[in-house]
Amino acid sequence: MTHTVDLFWSFRSPYSYLAIPRILEITRDYDVAVNVRPVYPIAIRNPKFFSDVNPLWIPYLMTDITRVGEMNNIPISWPRPDPVNMNRETKEVPADQPYIHRLTHLGIAAAEAGDGLAFIDQISRLIWNGETRGWQKGDHLSNAAAKAGFDLAHLDQLISADFDVYDAKVSENQQALEQSGHWGVPTLAYNGEAFFGQDRIDLCLWRMKKNGLNARL
Repeated sequence: MTHTVDLFWSFRSPYSYLAIPRILEITRDYDVAVNVRPVYPIAIRNPKFFSDVNPLWIPYLMTDITRVGEMNNIPISWPRPDPVNMNRETKEVPADQPYIHRLTHLGIAAAEAGDGLAFIDQISRLIWNGETRGWQKGDHLSNAAAKAGFDLAHLDQLISADFDVYDAKVSENQQALEQSGHWGVPTLAYNGEAFFGQDRIDLCLWRMKKNGLNARL
């Protein structure tokens, strides 16, 4: 029997990016279906988060994602441009956000149309692996989408037709995330339990195995 897990995920979360390779391994090796549910980053959901957080948090984050990437042989570098428009000095998050709404809505459209996991994998690699500055320019996004089997122009057409519809779908995902028992990303929600963080993926796998999850033949 296929086991289904919800993946709450953000294009601005470095840990979400770092989680994808292990999740892909699990879906290849076990009879698991991943329901990709993109949400807005915490900076959009709570614009005061970074101004209120302990000042040690950001330096620790940068150190930690670098070593996690190194340990797992996953290249990682903070995106340029940042998917969230934020003043690095004041930590202010302005209302004008040229990238994150589009990215999040594209993730939802891809998940509805096909292999959402492949889409967020390819797009997040483009944004986070440090090889492409100016990931939003030219044909970078369309090429990454094509690697996942999607026509970016078609997805853009879907999401541009009604911003409010996709914005509402993001809100539904955010509400479902909190109902699962957490607020952060990446979170795997399985059978009434939330497993938060890229370091809890194997704990979720353990739980699914206890519930009869089988390896793929």
